[in-house]
Amino acid sequence: VQLQASGGGLAQAGGSLRLSCAASERTSSRFDMAWFRQAPGKEREFVVVFRWSGGYTYYADSVKDRFIISRDAAKNTVNLQMNSLKPEDTAVYYCAAGSSIIFSNLRSADAYHYWGQGTLVTVSS
Repeated sequence: VQLQASGGGLAQAGGSLRLSCAASERTSSRFDMAWFRQAPGKEREFVVVFRWSGGYTYYADSVKDRFIISRDAAKNTVNLQMNSLKPEDTAVYYCAAGSSIIFSNLRSADAYHYWGQGTLVTVSS
């Protein structure tokens, strides 16, 4: 599976951006799809995951109630709507796909087998 992330850019604090992740093949029936991010000098961190089984979503506390993940199975894409952006949201955002991930590993980058190239989000204060 190849993943292509897009939609990053510059936003002001309080603004919005929408990221998209296009998959090279149908992922809706097999893969959990997630977004991670990595700020300069920091570790890659979990943002949100969309589970293929049941459509459950889990968010990091830092983005809960501001970010919304959605999946378009027909287009093999996963989108991340980011609202009320903060300067601390500045990072490179990566989409990831993984299968057979147990619940306790959903927030671990090591559990995901496929990664997009990343897209930069910069939020100015």
